Amino acid sequence: QVQLVESGGGVVQAGGSLRLSCAASGLTISTLPMGWFRQGPGKEREFVAAISWSGGHIYYADSVKGRFTISRDNAENTMYLQMNSLKAEDTAAYYCAAGTHQWSRWAVRYMVRDEYEKWGQGTQVTVSS
Repeated sequence: QVQLVESGGGVVQAGGSLRLSCAASGLTISTLPMGWFRQGPGKEREFVAAISWSGGHIYYADSVKGRFTISRDNAENTMYLQMNSLKAEDTAAYYCAAGTHQWSRWAVRYMVRDEYEKWGQGTQVTVSS
């Protein structure tokens, strides 16, 4: 059974930090591009960050650039999202997602939800102001 399991969410004060993890099982992610999305209350799910299979290409939404860092450890079959300088508007459920082997297409569509086949169940991040 393929699973992506997020962890590391919680409640933090504005300005604080959290590190999210996304552990894959039943799926080897070492050759797959990966992404983080989030969905705030009453909002659509939006792109946060994405990383190519090798980690050589990384992309961020403008709203998190300079504050969040995406990384991956293919040996551990895990992806991470380090979130610093958190703001109230970062409050959301955060989802990790695994892409496909359509690498060239993903390189221009990394921010599109449909480019990702597998999704985790999400982890809640709440930032209090």
